[in-house]
Amino acid sequence: MPLHLVKLCVGADSIADLEGWIAGRLAAARARKLEPVHAHVTRMVPRRAGELLDGGSLFWVIKGQIAARQTLLGVTPFVDADGVGRCRLTLEPIVAPVVPVPRRPFQGWRYLEHADAPPDLSGIRDDRAVMPEPLRRELRGLGLL
Repeated sequence: MPLHLVKLCVGADSIADLEGWIAGRLAAARARKLEPVHAHVTRMVPRRAGELLDGGSLFWVIKGQIAARQTLLGVTPFVDADGVGRCRLTLEPIVAPVVPVPRRPFQGWRYLEHADAPPDLSGIRDDRAVMPEPLRRELRGLGLL
């Protein structure tokens, strides 16, 4: 059973912002003739990396709710130029919107058990899957979703 991570998506106001940021980073890597790999660097190394790489994802909290996920492809500890230990989370560049779940702010990342992970919106067979993200967010805030 996979294990997941939850992390705040600081600076993004929407899933489209996150997708634009990823596209920009991949384009910049291609322009510098580097391999276009999408990774997120964090300070702490997950101790349960084996479980994370068994089909786990990084779930992004955007504007107070878990809103999207990316599949985890790698967890690589390294030491940066300043001698500080870090961890590179290699992610699939595809962002999958999920059924929104409220989440309060926190620092770093948290583990998320598979049973508690929200399902992808693409698997939902009602109007939520085609509803624009701002409308979903507003209805969720009003307690109507």
